[in-house]
Amino acid sequence: MKEAELRRLLAANLLCAGSIVLTALVPALFLDGFSVLGTHLTWLCICSVCVSVLNVTLCLILKPSPSSKRSSLSNKISRFLKCCIYFFMSCILFHAIIVLYGAPLIESVTETFLFAVLLSTFTTLQCLCLLGPNIQAWIRVFSRNGAMSIWENSLQITTTCSILGGWFGAFPIPLDWDRPWQIDYFRLMVQ
Repeated sequence: MKEAELRRLLAANLLCAGSIVLTALVPALFLDGFSVLGTHLTWLCICSVCVSVLNVTLCLILKPSPSSKRSSLSNKISRFLKCCIYFFMSCILFHAIIVLYGAPLIESVTETFLFAVLLSTFTTLQCLCLLGPNIQAWIRVFSRNGAMSIWENSLQITTTCSILGGWFGAFPIPLDWDRPWQIDYFRLMVQ
C-alpha cells in the first residue's frame, strides 16, 4: 500500500514539474515573441493556470485524501465556494507580504499580484486540494510532526520550499544595479 502511494505521489510531482517546463516551452510555438523573461506576465498567467488545472485534476483522479462523509450537492458547492474564498484571501495575503518585503506598491501591481497568485497556486491550492477548507487540518499538518500520510508530508515540503524559493528568488532584487560601483563590479565579474 505504501509503495503504491509513493508511486502515485511521484507521478503527481513529475506531472507538476513537467507542466511547469511545458509552460515555458509550448507557448513559444503559439505566441509570437514569447519568452519567459520577455513576456513574464504572460508566462506567470499560463503557469498559474496550468498548474492549477493539473492540481485539481490530479486531486480528482488520485483522491489522495479520504472523501468527506457528506456528499450532497449543497455541501460540495459550499466547499467549493470556501476554497475559492480561501484561495483569493491567500493571494491578497501573499500580495501584502510581498509589498511589505519591498515590492513597489503602485508601479508593479500586476507583476506583484501575479507572483502572489503563483505562490498561492503552489501553496494554498495544493492545501485546498488535499485538506479542503478545514483550518484544523491545516494547523495539524503544518504543526511539528503533524503530517500523518505521505501526501501530507509532501504538502509540507512543497509549501515550505515554494515560500522559501520565492523569498530566495526575490532576495537579490533590491540590489540597485544602476549604481556605478555595482555596474563596474558586474563587468569585472563577467570578464
